[in-house]
Amino acid sequence: MFDGADRTIAGCTQGRRLAVSAARVCVLGPSGRMGRSIVDAAAGRTDVTLTALVDRADAGSVGQVLAGLTVTAHPTAALAASSVYIDFTTPAATRAFADAATVARVPAVIGTTGLDADAEAALARLAKVAPVVVAANFSLGVNIVLGVAQQIARTLGPDWDAEVVETHHRAKRDAPSGTALAIARAIAAGHGVNYDSVKRHSRDGDIGPRPRGEIGVSTVRGGDVVGEHTATFYGAGERIELGHRATSRTIFAAGALHAAAWVVGKAPGRYDMIDVLGLR
Repeated sequence: MFDGADRTIAGCTQGRRLAVSAARVCVLGPSGRMGRSIVDAAAGRTDVTLTALVDRADAGSVGQVLAGLTVTAHPTAALAASSVYIDFTTPAATRAFADAATVARVPAVIGTTGLDADAEAALARLAKVAPVVVAANFSLGVNIVLGVAQQIARTLGPDWDAEVVETHHRAKRDAPSGTALAIARAIAAGHGVNYDSVKRHSRDGDIGPRPRGEIGVSTVRGGDVVGEHTATFYGAGERIELGHRATSRTIFAAGALHAAAWVVGKAPGRYDMIDVLGLR
C-alpha cells in the first residue's frame, strides 16, 4: 500500500488550534467507505483532530486536499505528526502500516476485517510497544450484543441451537463478517468451548442432523446494506432472537474516533471495544 520516499507533511497542523488533550489522528484509506466516514465524523469533535491522511500509492485521492490535509502515500511523516492512527483498510495494508507504526511506537485503532496470520503477527509486534485497539465492530450496540449473546449462551447451554445470520452490501469482500464471527465466538465462550471445534460456516447437500452444540454462521450479500446481524437461540417450542441493524456508517466512525481518543496514553497491549467502553 505504501511505497516511495517519505515526504514531509508540512503545515499539516497549521491554522489548526488543537485542544490540549485532543488525540492527533492519522486516518488510513480516506478514499474508502470507512476512511471517508471517519474523516467526516471527526469534524467538530474536541477529543480528536486529524493530522494526516494516508492512502495507497495508486489511489486517486493521493495529492488531493481533504478536510484541510493533503493525502499522502508515505507513512513515516504521517506517523510523526500523529499520536494514533485509525485503519479500516485491507489485511495487507494493515500489516504494512503496523510494521511502520512499530518502529515509531504509535498507538493504533484497527477495524480491518478478515485479518490473516501475517497481519495478526504484525499487530502483535505493535502491541508489544504501543496500545492497539482491535475490534470487528466499533458500534456501542454491537458490543452490547456480544456481551448479551455470551450471557444467553452461558445460561441456556448447548442444548439450545445457536445460529448467526449476517447481511452486508454487495461490495463487502470478506465472509463471514468480522462481527458475525465475534458474536459466534461470544456464544462459544458462553458454552465454554473452542469456537473452531463447533463452527459451521456453510451447509450444502446431505449433511445429516445438526450436531449438539454446533454454532452456525450464514452470510447474505446484496444492495447497499450497511450491516445486519441476528443471533438466534432455538429451544423446544420457543426461540430467542438478538439482533442489531446499522443504518449508517457514522456509528462505526464515531466509535473508532472514541477509541482513538481513549487509547492514547494507555499501556502497550491489545485492547478491544469492551475495554474502551468499560464493559469488562
